[in-house]
Amino acid sequence: MAAEPEGERGEPPRDAIGRAARALAVFGGCVMLAAAAMVTLSVLSRWLFKTGINGDFEMVQIATAVGVFAFLPLCQWGRGNVFVDTFTLKAPAWFNRGLDTLWDLTYAGFALLIAWRLGLGAYDAIASRTSSMVLAIPIGWAIAATAVMAAFLFIVTLATAARLRRGDS
Repeated sequence: MAAEPEGERGEPPRDAIGRAARALAVFGGCVMLAAAAMVTLSVLSRWLFKTGINGDFEMVQIATAVGVFAFLPLCQWGRGNVFVDTFTLKAPAWFNRGLDTLWDLTYAGFALLIAWRLGLGAYDAIASRTSSMVLAIPIGWAIAATAVMAAFLFIVTLATAARLRRGDS
C-alpha cells in the first residue's frame, strides 16, 4: 500500500513520517506562539511600565530558529516548497517526476550537510558552555535541537523522493 502524503483536506497524514512531521510543525507553532506572546507582553510592559522583559530578543532568536526548523519537514512532506515550472509545463509527467526526485535528493543532501554542521556546532557550543549575552541561556541545546530537526528533514526528503519515484506524488 502506497504511503499518502495526507488524507482528505485537513485530515492528518496517514503514515509515521507524515504524522511526525505534523507533530513537529505543531510544536514549532506552539514555540512561535509563545515567542509572540512574550514579545507582546514585553512591548506592553515597555509601554505601561517603561521596562520590558529582559533578554526578550534572545528568546525570540532561539524560538525562531527552532520554529523554522520545525516547519521544514511538513512543508517538504506536503510538497509545499516553492518551485518554478516555467520550462517543464509541457514536459511529460514521468520527466517532471524524475526532475522533482532529483531535486528532492539534492535537498536531502543539503539537509544532511546542514544537520552535520549544526551537530558539530552544537557539540562545540555545549562543550564550551556558550550562552546568550543577557540571560546566559545555553544555546548549544537549541542548536542540537535544530540539528536533529535537520536530520529529520533529510529523512523526509528521502521519503518524498521515494514517493515520487514510485509515482505516488
